[in-house]
Amino acid sequence: MSTIIALIALAIYLTFYFVYGRIVRDKLLKSNEAPEAPSKRLSDGVDYVPTSKYVLFGHHFASIAGAGPITGPAMAVAWGWLPGLL
Repeated sequence: MSTIIALIALAIYLTFYFVYGRIVRDKLLKSNEAPEAPSKRLSDGVDYVPTSKYVLFGHHFASIAGAGPITGPAMAVAWGWLPGLL
């Protein structure tokens, strides 16, 4: 029974994620009307070079993971060991 509830919840979540996300993107943020990124607009092959999304994800992940050794102990001092562990 709990598996059915979890599957229904997952289906509802995915439906709202894609439907509501599209509405927010198109009506609120209007990202389709955003100007082109400087790396594409000013591309010169030296300073402004468009990068693969996988490289950008790696840099983003490294930035987040790099702060872990600093923020983990700070959270443990402030709120105990459980939030830092989670």
